[in-house]
Amino acid sequence: MRRLSHRAEALPIRGAFTISRGSRTETLAVVCEIEEGGAIGRGECVPYPRYGESVESVSEQIDSIAASVAEGADRAALQGLLPAGAARNAVDCALWDLEAKSSGVRAWDLIGMPAPDGIVTAYTLSLDEPARMADAARAAADRPVLKIKLGGAGDTERVAAVREAAPRARLIVDANEGWGAAELEARITAMAELGVALVEQPLPAADDAALARIERAVPVCADESCHDRVSLERLAGRYDYINIKLDKTGGLTEALALVDEAERRGFGIMVGCMLSSSLAMAPAMMVAARASFVDLDGPLLLARDREPGIRYEGSIMRTPPSELWG
Repeated sequence: MRRLSHRAEALPIRGAFTISRGSRTETLAVVCEIEEGGAIGRGECVPYPRYGESVESVSEQIDSIAASVAEGADRAALQGLLPAGAARNAVDCALWDLEAKSSGVRAWDLIGMPAPDGIVTAYTLSLDEPARMADAARAAADRPVLKIKLGGAGDTERVAAVREAAPRARLIVDANEGWGAAELEARITAMAELGVALVEQPLPAADDAALARIERAVPVCADESCHDRVSLERLAGRYDYINIKLDKTGGLTEALALVDEAERRGFGIMVGCMLSSSLAMAPAMMVAARASFVDLDGPLLLARDREPGIRYEGSIMRTPPSELWG
């Protein structure tokens, strides 16, 4: 019989991490474990207050399905037991890991894809004053892709400072819903002039209709506006890319289905993460293999990662070890 358990963990951040909604020095994760026949599958999620989640609410959701999992509920059944979100992600990824460890077959082999390896991730620069962001960019100038957190007034100056400090880097900017419709077109045009490759979630998810009415000089990516396949219908004409995060989709199972449906509808794919450890990055790497933009730098922003974790060679991610996940 299966046994499901979970625990909360505080993961310290290296320095502080700042976006338009605030700053923090640690991230709170929930790790789910499912044990069966001597094998243990693990999954990690990060409850996100922006989506009404907390460690307590996620823990309660996981507890609510413990009996079903113990009785053999699989990944398909899980989709109907919990809504898309962090709790389902932790359980879903634990079930993937359990199957891989029980069968002795790596998770990617279960679906017939190559081992994820050599994936280049963006490296995130926190929101700050332009001069400080330039210093951070200069220290990371050898990384091929930088993701710049923005927040409104002064954003053009921030990106200009980063561009000067890291002239060869490909740039992604992420406003985290921090822009307004009135200045939207001018700001996107300014980003184009600075050589930005992608603008992520410029407007609030509930107020993003203006994106359909303007010329987008840079492709725009939905993050907070896109969670699972149900989200896609309203995104047409507003966004060019979607950012797939397993904590939003509710796990790898829905994430893989979302990739298929998004590609069918003509959306480009980005894969992202919450601030989390290699245990959360490993399943997301299976989505990254199909993405044009990858932002799986969570472990690089932590004070310490799990052991063993994913090996990063600069910004290059290597195949996750089986002891970690999958």
